Amino acid sequence: MTQTTARIKKAGKNFEIIVDLEKAIKYKKGESKAVDFLELDKVFSDSKKGFAASESDMKSSFGTEDIYEIAGKIAKEGEILLTQEFRDEEKEKREKQVVDFLSRNSIDSRTGNPHTPERIKSALEQAHVDIKNIPIDRQINEIIQKINTIIPIKISVKKIQITIPAIHTGKVYGIINPYKEKENWLPDGSLECIVNVPAGMVMDFYDKLNSVTHGSALTQEIKE
Repeated sequence: MTQTTARIKKAGKNFEIIVDLEKAIKYKKGESKAVDFLELDKVFSDSKKGFAASESDMKSSFGTEDIYEIAGKIAKEGEILLTQEFRDEEKEKREKQVVDFLSRNSIDSRTGNPHTPERIKSALEQAHVDIKNIPIDRQINEIIQKINTIIPIKISVKKIQITIPAIHTGKVYGIINPYKEKENWLPDGSLECIVNVPAGMVMDFYDKLNSVTHGSALTQEIKE
């Protein structure tokens, strides 16, 4: 359990609460609806000095004096101060996710053999790669470019042709867009496209595609 401060400024007034860091972040992300993150049932104007916020300031700024309702608004709308330990742990988690992804989905571009997790991790460190707090598929190309200066690497992909009925194209587009190579809209409104999906993610991609289209999308792997 890590204790930290969450804070917000409203109408020129500062409001702070003492929270459990992990629980407060879950609440902010919408992963929890319970306001169970308060370490002290009190709203401060300055928590370090122990100055409590006045009831009138809370009422005028939040429309209520209820501590839990105010705490929820502070956690959701305000800033949760992250400790260095938490930042380091999150960085380590992101690095592990990237290493796992690349060890499952990449190969040596010269030999066709897979890279070991140890070799990938070493390349990330040598290339001083800054792994961002965004989904892997949105930054993997940039990461590959950087570590390709250290080790010869490329993503092993499956090329798939997909035909999606018109009724499902809107919902499917977000699934196929990160992997899309080209697309062709047919006269009946259906979508024909070619995607390049990392080999280790093919089954997950099919699951998402079939879930949205109820199995009506036609797929064919293209051998190169």
